[in-house]
Amino acid sequence: MKKKKISPYQLLSLICFCLIIVIWCVLTFGGIVSDLFLPSPLEVIKKMIEMYKDGSLWANCYESTMRVVIGWIWSVIVALPVGMFMANSKKFSAFIQPVIEFARYLPVVALVPLTLLYLGIGESQKYTIIFLGTFFQLVLMICDTVSGVDQNLVNAAKTLGAGKLQIYKEVIFPAALPGLMDDFRLTIGWAWTYLVVAEMVAASNGLGYMILRSQRYLATDTIFAGLILIGLIGLITDFLFRILTKIVAPWYDRLND
Repeated sequence: MKKKKISPYQLLSLICFCLIIVIWCVLTFGGIVSDLFLPSPLEVIKKMIEMYKDGSLWANCYESTMRVVIGWIWSVIVALPVGMFMANSKKFSAFIQPVIEFARYLPVVALVPLTLLYLGIGESQKYTIIFLGTFFQLVLMICDTVSGVDQNLVNAAKTLGAGKLQIYKEVIFPAALPGLMDDFRLTIGWAWTYLVVAEMVAASNGLGYMILRSQRYLATDTIFAGLILIGLIGLITDFLFRILTKIVAPWYDRLND
């Protein structure tokens, strides 16, 4: 069995990460930047070990991950049919697209007071912030992806007598699925960027809450630990989505070979 070699692109990615760590070490261990503004890698690692020992690391990671995933799933459930219908119905698109275009420019931070007023301080409010941060962009991305499906496939299905539901199920959705998976992968990354916003008010746990609380006490080592954890979870999520895309849409790789 042949061992899989590291590709040049993977090597470049590894070099980039190593270069960032080297620069970080030079700036901190060399005394160029104060620990108050940039803690050393060792300080951040020590803080992560402390969090692991007191149980806060896994607890905060779990709470934040659940908030992101649930809010994002809400967004996907609503955006998928709306986006697909927009792509295939000019009347529906003309009706709803101006509203979505308007709403997607609204800053989510400005909606926090309203979500608190309408939903209180429970978990639903945090899910809603994640939902609002991803839904409107996701709808337009899905619409664009579905619009890119080859119309010859749709016309061929109509010629063979396929109904509208059958065309959606057996032609449009499978053809658009690889692109949809990319859309989902990108928007769950955006969901993580709204995590701190979701945990700004009335949160007692989570990585975003941990970062905001640490800001008050200038605990930059904890802030960096939280940022690194969010980045690592994001990388893992991205990797899992790439694998999932190959599983649910194996024909995509074959078409590109």
